[in-house]
Amino acid sequence: MSRNDHWTHSEWTAEEGQPAALCASFYLADALMGVPIDQIEEINREVSFTPVPHAPRWVRGVINLRGSVSTVVDLRAALGMEPAPVTRHTRNVIVRSHGERIGLIVDRVAEVIAAERGRITAPPANVRGADRRFFRGVYPLQEQVMVILDVDAVLALDAAPA
Repeated sequence: MSRNDHWTHSEWTAEEGQPAALCASFYLADALMGVPIDQIEEINREVSFTPVPHAPRWVRGVINLRGSVSTVVDLRAALGMEPAPVTRHTRNVIVRSHGERIGLIVDRVAEVIAAERGRITAPPANVRGADRRFFRGVYPLQEQVMVILDVDAVLALDAAPA
C-alpha cells in the first residue's frame, strides 16, 4: 500500500494472521491515540508557529518546514477538547493528508504500536455523531485502549467543534 492510500475500517479489522497495523501513538490529555505510520512524515519539537487571523480555533497557525509552509492543527481542539497547553513534552506530528503536510500538536509522544488487526474493533456504539467519524477503531492494550484516528476525517472539518 502506498503512502497516499488509506486503510478502510474493514482492512483495519481484518482476520487474525494479517500483518500488524503499525501506529505511532501519542497522548491528548490522558487519552492514548494512534495514527498509522504510513501517514506520518516526521515528529518534531517545532511548536513555534505564526498565528493565522480569523482561522478556526483548532488551527494554531503555520510553520515553515524546510521551505514549505504547513498548517498546524491543535488536535485536542479539533476533537472538541480544551486546546493543548505547550509544554516541554509537546510535539508536532507532521502528517500527509490530501496531498498536504499538516502539523498536529499533541501533548506527548508514546511509542510505535504494532496493532494486531484481528484485535482492532469498531469504535463503541455509545460514541455518536461527528466524534465517531474521527475514529478508525480501538485497540486494547494491557492497561489502556488506543484510539486509532482517521486523520483525514479530523482534518476535513468544515466548522469548529463547539
